[in-house]
Amino acid sequence: MSDPGHAPFLIHGIDELRAKRENRGSVGLVPTMGALHEGHLSLCKTAARENDLVFMSLFVNPTQFGRGEDLESYPRTLEDDMEKIRRLNVELSSEQTGDKARDTKPCVHYVFAPNSRSMYPNHPPSSEPDAAGTFVNVRPLSSVLEGRTRPHFFRGVATVVAKLLNIVQPTRVYFGQKDAQQCAVIAQMVDDLHFNTNIRVLPTVREHDGLAMSSRNTYLGGAESERRQAATVLYDRLTACKARYEKGAVTRQEILGGDADPTSYKEKTFHSGRVPWMLDYVSLADRFTMQEVDERVRERGAIVSAALWMLPFEEGIPEREKRNANSGSKDDHEDPTRVVRLIDNIILPPRNETNYMRMC
Repeated sequence: MSDPGHAPFLIHGIDELRAKRENRGSVGLVPTMGALHEGHLSLCKTAARENDLVFMSLFVNPTQFGRGEDLESYPRTLEDDMEKIRRLNVELSSEQTGDKARDTKPCVHYVFAPNSRSMYPNHPPSSEPDAAGTFVNVRPLSSVLEGRTRPHFFRGVATVVAKLLNIVQPTRVYFGQKDAQQCAVIAQMVDDLHFNTNIRVLPTVREHDGLAMSSRNTYLGGAESERRQAATVLYDRLTACKARYEKGAVTRQEILGGDADPTSYKEKTFHSGRVPWMLDYVSLADRFTMQEVDERVRERGAIVSAALWMLPFEEGIPEREKRNANSGSKDDHEDPTRVVRLIDNIILPPRNETNYMRMC
């Protein structure tokens, strides 16, 4: 086991992980695809405080990427990720847990970084509908919102999470609220397949201007880039819905405003300054089923979700964006010509919030 305050042990093999897992008390699992940010690290902090042993997985899962998506270019930053976890362990080592029964300081003990062959041992991983292999489909949750635009996505997510739950057998598994539909899909899968684990969904971690943290935000450029600054339009749209709800809006039309009618934004290009973008959907749905709702929002609560595409500049790339993209001091994944998909959501709590406190 790694000493708290130092780098976690790196594991590539499933058998090795299972040997480390045996008879170790409560176990936390934080599944990620790497390219870690503060949102991931906040999950690790909670997992380290709540469990005797913590695993983080770093695996860019091919089956959740569709044709033409960013599987090949998705950030792979293992060395940086290991250093971030090491620094997190240093921070955690200074905490006073107050738990006298605990003989070690909280930390992330192991990083599990398998390859595709070990995760998909019998057939090459594929997101094609007729791909060979064993997959987990969660319907109808996986066919709405994100699933409507990316029909391959939740099959890939559910499959890889099922594999990780089987391999690690965690007491608790940790996800962020930003991926709310993913959480709902996984919760149904855990119930339906009787996985013996508890799902913990923690609040979305945001940048100072409200943008939900995501590994793909690096595609937008640094804080000064025009596309990065324009990306807050998504959060602004959601907070406007929340503000109307808090002021007494009760119907779908009142809460979503003009976005209640998809024809007001579908296949239309909007601009924030010189940055073009398109809305995919704006949803007011039940938090657990992701089915659209209109009535009883104040009684049952709801979730407002939205997704958009940040588009390339229409009139050529501004000189500052070119310099940022070509500068060695900037993130290597910044690309002002790339279409970037952003998703986010905000919970609208019911009047009696105690009736709504079930996880995910």
